[in-house]
Amino acid sequence: MKKRTISLFVIFILFCLFSALPAAGDHTASSYLVKVYFFWGEGCPHCAQEEVFLEKIQEKYGDQLIINDFEIWQHSENVEILKQFARAFNFEPAGVPVTIIGNLQWVGFNEQKQQEMEDAITAGFENGVVDAQDIVDGKTELVPPEVAPTRTIKIPLLGEIDLSHQSLLVSTIIIALVDGVNPCSLWVLTMLLAMIVHTNSRRKTMIIGVVFLTVTALVYVLFIAGVFTILNYISYMKWIQVAVAVLTLTLGFINLKDYFFFKEGISLTIDDKQKPGLFQKIRNVMNHSDNFWAMIGATIVLSAGVSLVEFSCTAAFPVVWSNLLVANNASQTTFIILLIVYMILYQLDELIIFGICVVTMKSARMQEEHGQILKLFSGLLMVILSLVMIINPALMNHLGNTLIIFGLAILLTAFTLLLTGAILPIFGIHVGHKRGASSRKKSSKKK
Repeated sequence: MKKRTISLFVIFILFCLFSALPAAGDHTASSYLVKVYFFWGEGCPHCAQEEVFLEKIQEKYGDQLIINDFEIWQHSENVEILKQFARAFNFEPAGVPVTIIGNLQWVGFNEQKQQEMEDAITAGFENGVVDAQDIVDGKTELVPPEVAPTRTIKIPLLGEIDLSHQSLLVSTIIIALVDGVNPCSLWVLTMLLAMIVHTNSRRKTMIIGVVFLTVTALVYVLFIAGVFTILNYISYMKWIQVAVAVLTLTLGFINLKDYFFFKEGISLTIDDKQKPGLFQKIRNVMNHSDNFWAMIGATIVLSAGVSLVEFSCTAAFPVVWSNLLVANNASQTTFIILLIVYMILYQLDELIIFGICVVTMKSARMQEEHGQILKLFSGLLMVILSLVMIINPALMNHLGNTLIIFGLAILLTAFTLLLTGAILPIFGIHVGHKRGASSRKKSSKKK
């Protein structure tokens, strides 16, 4: 009896001890509450992804995680609440979703930000966290976080770059380089330089070249900024992103067609009918080269006219790139930084050609066959990127996936060149620039 009493007493003590301990995996056994403020828009794909994440984490933590959500597309009264939070936290609500936990805030949603939010919630349960509404109401001061919610690095001249968008940086670098070697813009530049060097004036060559490159760059910047703004504004409609991707997919196939059947049917090259007008504008620049301001004015007119003519040939990649940034919810700051990177690399080849021309006072015209090879690679890259945008834009959030996608475009280009340049001619089949050349010979014989 005595042993039984002792055993029951031991069991009772153990039961009390285990009852006092939190159950294994019980994350809600905390004296702290964590409040999440979630601003979203009906139909926004990134908002829907975050909503799923918040539902799962709500199940994990239970009632001690309080999620205050505000839909702003259909409920305009919630827009003012978002503005109050934005003013208190000193950020610009460039889009949705916007999430605020304690003294941390995020605009947009991706895997990196999801992890940061979950870490903030976990830390809140462990150490406590301020209610963001108290910061808005002025009851608590905003204390900058010890560790920023995004990973950034400082680059001279470019400022801070968010490493959570590092794959977007890589994508920007490669797309800009490919876009920069666009055969249309290179053809116009080489033609212009070829005429300028005949003046035997390095000063005039320098002035005309700088004005030409500056004006065309500004027009391009305005165009890209406009595309990004429009796509960013309507990004909550998923079908818009898909429709844009389908459009760029079509433009990519047209570029591929230009490699195999150059200037046959629909083509994204400068129409031969427009070339006489461009030549006339270039001659106007030459005719005014003795008058400094007249020369500047004629060059500006030429640059603006060329930019408009080139849009059918050059606009596809800026649309692809802007759609990529919007789909991955890049902020306006990220866009501006990446746009600067884009434009520097976009004009890199033209600056090199221009620099060589100024130093040597010689200029070589771009050959048609080189332009067709560029059409092949740009077309393949455009097709692959557009398919990624249709299937899963989030793939471009990972550096490895980004390198694989661009590597695939390079491999397909090399294989196509090998196939059409070395293998098919063995069987008497000629495509690519050789086909273009043969078609020109036939047309000349008819004449």
